[in-house]
Amino acid sequence: MTFVLDRYNQLLRAGELRPDREQQAAVLALAALATDLEATPKRGSVLWRALGRPPEPPKGVYLWGGVGRGKSMLMDLFFSCVDIRRKRRVHFHEFMLEVHQRLAEERKKEAGDPIAPVAAAMVGEARLIAFDEMVVNNTADAAILSRLFTAMWARGLTVVATSNRPPQDLYKDGLNRGLFLPFIDLIGEKMTVVPLNGPVDYRRDRLGQMDMWLVPNGPAATKALSSAFFRLTDYPPEDRAHVPTEDIPVQGARTLHVPKSLKGVSVFSFKRLCGEPRGAADYLAIARRFHTVIIVGIPRLGPENRNEAARFVTLVDALYENNVKLIAAADASPDQLYTKGDGAFEFERTASRLEEMQSDRYLAKGHGAV
Repeated sequence: MTFVLDRYNQLLRAGELRPDREQQAAVLALAALATDLEATPKRGSVLWRALGRPPEPPKGVYLWGGVGRGKSMLMDLFFSCVDIRRKRRVHFHEFMLEVHQRLAEERKKEAGDPIAPVAAAMVGEARLIAFDEMVVNNTADAAILSRLFTAMWARGLTVVATSNRPPQDLYKDGLNRGLFLPFIDLIGEKMTVVPLNGPVDYRRDRLGQMDMWLVPNGPAATKALSSAFFRLTDYPPEDRAHVPTEDIPVQGARTLHVPKSLKGVSVFSFKRLCGEPRGAADYLAIARRFHTVIIVGIPRLGPENRNEAARFVTLVDALYENNVKLIAAADASPDQLYTKGDGAFEFERTASRLEEMQSDRYLAKGHGAV
């Protein structure tokens, strides 16, 4: 517990964080959980075997609040400090894609309900799972969450999660939501719900007054985008040559390479995103995985690159509908980006969305489709 608090207090003293009553309550809850997890008998120990079953897992923590309030930062601090072996940090959307893939493999065996073996396997790999951005926006996920997590919690799982929504608003107005409601009850039973809605929007604060749409392309714009990436991710600029990459799944059938990926922020070139054959599934996978997308090198669009323009429209729709923050460098402002050629008239809607995506109102929205 002391180590988690010490790290938090160091950040306060360094001026990287500001005093915040709700944030401090969240840190105390996470620090207490770290202590409980470290005190839980290890798998296979004498005490564990004497119980004849997995020991009762410590109650997890569900952090919810507005954009930029430090939820992911606190979860990362906790995760790095807690001294246990079987732990995993994963984006919730990525985790659910993996769950569906494992369920599909179990169904091939025709050995009965696939939930139990999948739950057992996952808890066997990690007794602590830290989920970033818990959001439920499709029926397939909603239909299995209650059964899946009932089975995993029964096998000793502890969950820490961040979300932009309180538990009761998850999958709000979703199809057949009645099947999902037991999962909300489980969160209340198995997790301590901690609101995090303090006065400081650290994400917006870190961007400062930076323009979200930089014109024109060139060294100055590239430098500004690079600075934004390092400020949003806390990654040291001197290590820019070693920024992590990632391959994200697309509909479970293939992967899409992300040149730079860290803490929910991704960087792409326009050529990679829209100059190659891609469809709505690719852009939806990006929109669900990242809360911020940085795009370099958007050219003026016209008849000569009509296919790229059509893909860009689809990309912007996916980002907009999932409240993704877009930071970009282009050769023209949104309203001047595509003025001639097939689809130029229809592009006015996209230009309008790009303008809205720069507004304070849009930037204050939480990530994920409503």
